[in-house]
Amino acid sequence: MVERLHQHYQINDPRVLEAMRAIPRHLFVPEALQGRAYGDHALPISASQTISQPYIVARMTELLEVNKDSRVLEIGAGSGYQTAILSKVAGQVYSIERIGDLARGAQTRIRELGIYNATVKCFDGTLGWAANAPYDGILVAAGGPHIPKPLVGQLKPGGRLVVPVGPTRESQRLVRVIKTETGSKEEDHGACAFVPLIGQHGWDDQK
Repeated sequence: MVERLHQHYQINDPRVLEAMRAIPRHLFVPEALQGRAYGDHALPISASQTISQPYIVARMTELLEVNKDSRVLEIGAGSGYQTAILSKVAGQVYSIERIGDLARGAQTRIRELGIYNATVKCFDGTLGWAANAPYDGILVAAGGPHIPKPLVGQLKPGGRLVVPVGPTRESQRLVRVIKTETGSKEEDHGACAFVPLIGQHGWDDQK
């Protein structure tokens, strides 16, 4: 898996590749799917959510450009796999998951792996986590109709927000927002497909 990330997808950050090598992905997928855990695809987990394709996990992590001095916010912990990857490249990771059972499961898995610089709570991630702001990086693992303003507001100057954005729930573009002293700038990093970002600054759960 890691060789494919480097050779085929051109993931070149050695810290990201080492994190992908260090975290056992099969522990974050349902037991029946563990044989497919290292394949080049997303997989379903409980509550109609997914664990992202390894390439997307690595690419989003690389785009954050964080280091061990960085404070990172993750929106959409899911099974906790992306949380665990971030814990290997950042100093402190704060993760939000709106589904209670998933949040508890993610917290349990990362602790079982001896990860203590990451914590998961259940909340509306589109509002961010203001108590621990500002952040050097924010990663959103669900696709919304627009960039949530509270998340941009919780970035440090020079900080980066990586978020899937699109006009429908089915497809998005991967956008990187870089906070500047006077505002922010946006970069388009290609097509992607994520589960919907549900919340006050995302999609309505009822639609």
